[in-house]
Amino acid sequence: MPKTHAAPAAFTDPADRLDIPLTPVQSKQVAAIGYDATTKTLALTFTRGPGHLYQYPNVEAKTHSDFMAAESKGKFFDQHIKPLGFKKFEAAKAD
Repeated sequence: MPKTHAAPAAFTDPADRLDIPLTPVQSKQVAAIGYDATTKTLALTFTRGPGHLYQYPNVEAKTHSDFMAAESKGKFFDQHIKPLGFKKFEAAKAD
């Protein structure tokens, strides 16, 4: 039986996007991770796809530090981050 996939999430209004610096990471799945302690928002981009930005609100600082320290960022993402609610922002357009 073929695998079925959920429809892609809609983009969030760009006005809701937080400016969170991203740090590139070594991972086959996750390209870069950032965190804003004031708003407890985790931000990330993936290695595949056009580079959309995902922001996960209400993430504790320990979760971010554990994510950064994880041997497998992809496995950590799947187990701890993927189930969380998120805002999706369209990748920046190339000039």
